[in-house]
Amino acid sequence: MPYDELKQELEERLSALQARLANIKQDVTKAHSGDSAEQAQERENDEVVDAIGNETRLSIRVIQAALERIEEGSYGACDACGEDIGEARLRAIPEATRCVNCAE
Repeated sequence: MPYDELKQELEERLSALQARLANIKQDVTKAHSGDSAEQAQERENDEVVDAIGNETRLSIRVIQAALERIEEGSYGACDACGEDIGEARLRAIPEATRCVNCAE
């Protein structure tokens, strides 16, 4: 199965995640309010934004790894058993590293 379509989807998702991460970094570096009540709320928001940033970084690494596997020619092979990951699974989860049986 040619992976051009999946590669394009992964590249688009990667680009969107990188843009999101850049926005998160901007939000985190904003100065806090002088009002102590507002500062408390802002700090709580910072924690949420930080968690979102961590999830975004993880997603970026996972997608980059999938793109590397495409380039290396190992994309579509299960990391656990070595069998092919089904086309339907790759279309649903293009960054999948395991076949349905091994993922369970």
